[in-house]
Amino acid sequence: MKNILLPLQADPGQEARLQIALDAARMLDGHLECVEVRGAPMPIMGDFGGEAAALALVAFREAEQARQAAQARIEQRLTAEDVRWSFAQSSAALADALAHNADLADLIIISGRLGEPDETASVHPQPLPLRLRRPLLAVPPTARELALDRGALVAWDGSRPALEAVRAAVPLLARSAAVTILEVDAPSKAIPIEAIALYLSRHGIMPDLVQRRSQSTVAACLCDHVQASNAGLLVMGAYGSLPLAQAVFGGVTRTMLATSPVPLLLAH
Repeated sequence: MKNILLPLQADPGQEARLQIALDAARMLDGHLECVEVRGAPMPIMGDFGGEAAALALVAFREAEQARQAAQARIEQRLTAEDVRWSFAQSSAALADALAHNADLADLIIISGRLGEPDETASVHPQPLPLRLRRPLLAVPPTARELALDRGALVAWDGSRPALEAVRAAVPLLARSAAVTILEVDAPSKAIPIEAIALYLSRHGIMPDLVQRRSQSTVAACLCDHVQASNAGLLVMGAYGSLPLAQAVFGGVTRTMLATSPVPLLLAH
């Protein structure tokens, strides 16, 4: 995990994304690839002239000056940090900007939105693991550190997405103070929890194994265990296929994106 892709937007989750990205870059000795997601400029419709055109031009220039000032502040801040970084811009929508820059990314930092979706939100993370095919680290807006000294929790159900998530997470799990693999309502015909523990042991990671029966929902059980263990990272698979994304993310993955109190590493 050397190339870490970080989208920059003027949204409430930006500070959390930046802090977690900086922590990850330091831990992994990585390079932070920052992409300012500007979005396409809104066209001005109608036949304007005279004073109206002048006002529109002033508004555009003011917005551009504000954007340049924000970029300068970010670059000044990154220069003061002990990480390698680069800065690019994109006029595409967020998902398109990430897709365009994801080919050489080992990890993509996004916001895990809390609460219900709304039309004005700039980050819609649910379909991204399916579209980008890269590990994602979804960050709660309140997060300020990647606290691997508190340990990591792996949500295990024996599926291929869960296996991909564990593989992707190995560099972070290896730097965690402790690793717990939690299996909730063990499904049949799945990769056994003991097999993934053996896989991690060959990377020098000796996890604790915990098996539970859910009392309500799998997502509730995961959140309860995160809280009880005080883990600083949750690792899990993202499920389904792109045409069924809306239906799939009505389940555990969507719930965890909306409610996880800690950064959530997802892979598909």
